[in-house]
Amino acid sequence: MRLVLVSRRRISRQRQFATPVVALLVALAIGGLIVWLMGRSPWRALQVFVIEPLTDPWALQEVLLKATPLMLISIGLLFCFRASRWNIGAEGQFLLGGICGGGIAILTHGMSGFWIMPLMMIAGMLGGLAYAAIPAVLRTRFGISEILTSLMLVYVADLLLDYLVRGPWRDPKGFNFPQSVSFSDAAVLHPLFEGGRLHLGLVLALVVAAIAFVLFRRTLFGYAVAASGDAPRAANFAGFNEARITVLVFLISGALAGLAGVVEVAGQVQQLRPGFGQGLGFTAIIVAFLGRLTPVGATLSSVVIAVLLIGAESAQVSLKLPYDLTRFFMGLLLTCVLVGESLDRYSLEIQRERT
Repeated sequence: MRLVLVSRRRISRQRQFATPVVALLVALAIGGLIVWLMGRSPWRALQVFVIEPLTDPWALQEVLLKATPLMLISIGLLFCFRASRWNIGAEGQFLLGGICGGGIAILTHGMSGFWIMPLMMIAGMLGGLAYAAIPAVLRTRFGISEILTSLMLVYVADLLLDYLVRGPWRDPKGFNFPQSVSFSDAAVLHPLFEGGRLHLGLVLALVVAAIAFVLFRRTLFGYAVAASGDAPRAANFAGFNEARITVLVFLISGALAGLAGVVEVAGQVQQLRPGFGQGLGFTAIIVAFLGRLTPVGATLSSVVIAVLLIGAESAQVSLKLPYDLTRFFMGLLLTCVLVGESLDRYSLEIQRERT
């Protein structure tokens, strides 16, 4: 006898909605077991990781701030993933967008004007877009895997950032730390209300999510993207150009990742320094799949992941848990989501071998 995967004839909508919730609960249960084996209280860990970030006003603001770039990057990734194009290098596009937007802030340092912030956002989007175009063109023209090229370009962007902040863009008054000058007042995203930390980036991310929802549900382009991923041969027969869709979804994905980079450096960091992304581009992949590749789902799951990230920072102090445990949990969560996705499409059956 052997276990085989058999394709389901019909996938229920209830199962599709329940899968990410069940995956999250399973991951939390396994994580709680590991915390218990480490000699900590699983209930206390649940309070620190999940409950406190949602009940404390200051922590809730931090959650929404962390969710903002995740939301922008993951929604951009939806276009690639729904078309079965695997943009694994959103982290690099995010970094390059921050570099381009931050470059405008450095060039205009000391200047004032309402035009600086829009120019930073445009530069960041163009930077991310151009960087995402590289793996797209390499795939369409030469058949090179976009997984490898987009991933390897992350390290190029990371090293470029490191070179700039240690070399030509280093703050001469920064005591030799690898960082740029602090951005001028016109080049930062100010809080939406006095005494708070939430800025315009959150509103921008919600607007992008709404636009993506309309594109996927109400436009021919959204249908072409979905058809290209679900049934590529039928999409080609219907006249949808595979190469054109590949380039377009990568450009959109890169532009939104670049915009997220500008939002991060202009809102949270307010200068350029190594590793300002903190792996948000890779985390956004988990967000996209946890949200079932939908704009609404990505919006909600970005908040869920942000809660866990903020909770992990608190757990380092209150529970003395290593931050690497959070990375392990993110990988575990992605594994649970992918297993759930597979069980949505296939059922396990026992087949007897013929003698």
